[in-house]
Amino acid sequence: MSKDKAQQQKGHWQAVALSGDVGRKPQRVLFEGTPVVLFRAGGKVNALFDRCPHRLVELSTGKVVGGDIECPYHGWRFDGEGRCTAIPGHVGKLPHYRVRRYHAIERDGVVFVSAGTPEGEPYLHCMQGQDVIVRRVRSSTQSTVIDAAENILDATHTHFTHKGLLRGLSARRHAVRVEVTGGEGWVEACYTGEERQQGLISRLLEGERTKTVGRFRYPGIAELEYWGARGLVLATTFHLRQADERTVEGVGWLIGPRQSGLGHLKALAFKPLFTIALEQDRRVLKSASDNARHAPQALPTIGPLDFLRRDIAAIIDGKMPPAAAEPRKHQIEL
Repeated sequence: MSKDKAQQQKGHWQAVALSGDVGRKPQRVLFEGTPVVLFRAGGKVNALFDRCPHRLVELSTGKVVGGDIECPYHGWRFDGEGRCTAIPGHVGKLPHYRVRRYHAIERDGVVFVSAGTPEGEPYLHCMQGQDVIVRRVRSSTQSTVIDAAENILDATHTHFTHKGLLRGLSARRHAVRVEVTGGEGWVEACYTGEERQQGLISRLLEGERTKTVGRFRYPGIAELEYWGARGLVLATTFHLRQADERTVEGVGWLIGPRQSGLGHLKALAFKPLFTIALEQDRRVLKSASDNARHAPQALPTIGPLDFLRRDIAAIIDGKMPPAAAEPRKHQIEL
């Protein structure tokens, strides 16, 4: 990892859990391959390295006592700053033992963690600050961030992996224009020419479509926007992170305009239908991951319709995406 990339990562918040996941009991998450324990104290979520320095036991298997987390082995306690506050049986001044602390913050029902000291608030989703209805989801997938993000943003696999749900109820294909643009830390593909996806979700939740936008943001945020004649109709924003070598975990928002009571009705249908699509993607990503482990090793082929793959890879590496210097236009059948 380059020095620039390491510094860039430390300056970013990453979504690690839903707020509801962190209740009375501590919660363990993997953050960039490192175990981290989340626990509440006075209503605030704290994040520490999930290892007691005494005998290296997981603090997340302990409990919260008086706002401190207590190790289940010998009862050592640590506050939200990582300072040791109690060693049962010890008489006299406490030694200065510490556990590494991570910055943690809660916003819009999601817990964010950072290994550094980010400036400003975490980015939430593509409709933050607007009057919208949101549903939040968690996911865990055997994959890599680049594969999982590209899967979310890839339109062409929906005819097959999501046949009937997103596309495929009709064999008809549309002449679609694709414009790829980018800048520092982001790339997006805008699709126009498909008035409506031929799938269950589109038929139930959308009207006439004017464009679809798929966007990737550093460090692992994949967004889809579905626009109609009156504005944004549906959107998803998924924060992905590499929990360990083979596992990608995500926290996402499913978003729609309020539209009086109609928006609530759509929201009721959107989450279960999206959950089905998420499971379909999970199965195909796991299949690809398992199969890639067999000899001989090979890199995936970047096909002519994989518009964002090289740009996403550049952004993850802390580089400027190719689309920033040279926007691209494509014509496809979708």
